[in-house]
Amino acid sequence: MRRPKMILFDYGQTLADEGRFNGIKGTEAVLRHAARNRHGFTAAQVQAAADEINAELGRFDPARRHLFQVEAPNHMFTAYLYESMGIELPLTAREIDRIFWDAAAPGTPTDGIQEFLAFLGEQGIRTGVISNIAFSGETVSERIRALLPGHTFEFIIASSEYMFRKPNRRIFHLALEKAGLGPEDVWYIGDNYECDVVGAREAGLFPVWYTGAAQEPVREEADVLTVSHWSRLMGMLAEGRG
Repeated sequence: MRRPKMILFDYGQTLADEGRFNGIKGTEAVLRHAARNRHGFTAAQVQAAADEINAELGRFDPARRHLFQVEAPNHMFTAYLYESMGIELPLTAREIDRIFWDAAAPGTPTDGIQEFLAFLGEQGIRTGVISNIAFSGETVSERIRALLPGHTFEFIIASSEYMFRKPNRRIFHLALEKAGLGPEDVWYIGDNYECDVVGAREAGLFPVWYTGAAQEPVREEADVLTVSHWSRLMGMLAEGRG
């Protein structure tokens, strides 16, 4: 472990705690804008269809999602979902993303993240984001700016814009190219063991497992730096242990 020149962050359950995702609430919000719903489908029925498609793709199964390493952008997913069900929406793909996401998972900053980001700025440690996410890159950047208005990330990489998903090494290598740094100078922090810890390590970055907003059981991994609050990392870096 060496002091990083840059720290890259995951978004969900790392920078932000989105709680339990409620797809029906998100779909309800979108359907309020429908110009036509030919078959009178309810939000629950639309979400059930979405869940069936996602199950076929293996997108959100905790045991399999790290195997799904090519992103299906949400504009493609929602276009198929709603049009195949006879639902017409006078909305852009980005508007659908924002309306759905704001209702399904509003999100709040994880405890202490604002202080940690301010500390990194004071220390001259650069920051960026890599997120496995189907929402558009503009929508993701807009969300992060709204949640963390006091901090500017050098770049925000959403897998929806770059095809590859963590743990695929290609998306980490993309970030390193954008940063102009070697992997030995970069830490990656995220909540998902397979996607964030294993993915970062295999790409040569130093992984940190953040568990402060974990939604899944956390197993002990003796060889992984695991933190449940940002103050621990702040303390380590302040003491020169990183």
